[in-house]
Amino acid sequence: MEQVKASPRFKRLCNQFSTILGGTEHEITPGPVCFVSRNRRINATILGRRTTSPLIRYQLFSFESLDSSGRALCLGETALFQGQVNQLLTNLRNNGIKVTAVHNHWLFEKPRLMYVHWESIDNPIDFARKVKRSIAFLG
Repeated sequence: MEQVKASPRFKRLCNQFSTILGGTEHEITPGPVCFVSRNRRINATILGRRTTSPLIRYQLFSFESLDSSGRALCLGETALFQGQVNQLLTNLRNNGIKVTAVHNHWLFEKPRLMYVHWESIDNPIDFARKVKRSIAFLG
């Protein structure tokens, strides 16, 4: 793996960001970008076949472009059940986070899965806490 240049402060922030969000993996990619992933437990089928692919159950979070005031471009997305969409949108918006997309990825999946994307310019730790509160009901 390529060695990415990131300040000790950025590395500490990335570790905290990942811990708050319960990341199963995190890395710093060129930019630098702090990239965190975790997978939800989702029982689903596509085309009648059981799937546990990370492609259907992921949650992804990142921050980058950290400025001198400690604010960064913060992004997130998650897979969720159709019936959970409205609650997540409300939670994110109540935390001052912009929802940027709601869409499906698959056809003929059961139950119906949706994917929500969001963004904010924020302190990464504050963003992580807001997102953690927003997605807590997803389990």
